[in-house]
Amino acid sequence: MTDEETTPAPAPAPAPRLTGRRALRAALWPPRAGRGQLVAAVLLFVLGLGLAIQVRATGSEETALRGARQEDLVRILSDLEDRTARLEDEKRALEEQRTELETSSDQAEEARRQTEERERQLGVLAGTVAAEGPGITLRIDDPLGAVEADMLLDAVQELRAAGAETIQINDVRIVADTAFVDDNGGVRIDGRSVRAPFEVAAIGRPQDLEPALNIPGGVVQSLENEQAEVAVERPDNVVVDALRSAEQPDYAQSSS
Repeated sequence: MTDEETTPAPAPAPAPRLTGRRALRAALWPPRAGRGQLVAAVLLFVLGLGLAIQVRATGSEETALRGARQEDLVRILSDLEDRTARLEDEKRALEEQRTELETSSDQAEEARRQTEERERQLGVLAGTVAAEGPGITLRIDDPLGAVEADMLLDAVQELRAAGAETIQINDVRIVADTAFVDDNGGVRIDGRSVRAPFEVAAIGRPQDLEPALNIPGGVVQSLENEQAEVAVERPDNVVVDALRSAEQPDYAQSSS
């Protein structure tokens, strides 16, 4: 032993006792999130972002409609009603086909008949089959050469929106991928030169097609503003007989 007396080390001070509020804060922070909680947080964030975008888009549409002219609102409403009616017609037709298949004594023959009918319908839409039926004709005389490709395209789009099933301009069949371009005082449609008078034949419900062209500010009025002479008629029977050749795919093959 040394002459100096050894001093024992001081005991550690006891940790301060946490109050209820401090204990709760210490338990919650820093947060200890598990994997499931992180996934739930991400999903909630994505859902909130989607809702915010939808609310903003809805607000933009409401603002656009609030500032639209009366004739534009009438046109939008008419288009919506027409589309609703066409969808209802398609629904009824599909239900009738299902009923015929379920009740037919010879289901194989009925399926074959429906397949042939569907093939004919697709041929009409693709422009590879001639068609006839109710519809309208539109004749556009253009003495000043002011009618351009976009005007004919507007007429086609208006007719399609009104329910036209197949359309022909002069001797060119109009299909989904038809291209319109200006061509030295005339118009080229799918690479073929088309000049006035432009004769448009469209098959569909005449009571829908004709009003769609004659709405205020619509196709007829726009053409007449360019000094074109426009005549819309409802013949007893409209014939669309301009045909397109069926294109064969380069790579796709039937899997059957």
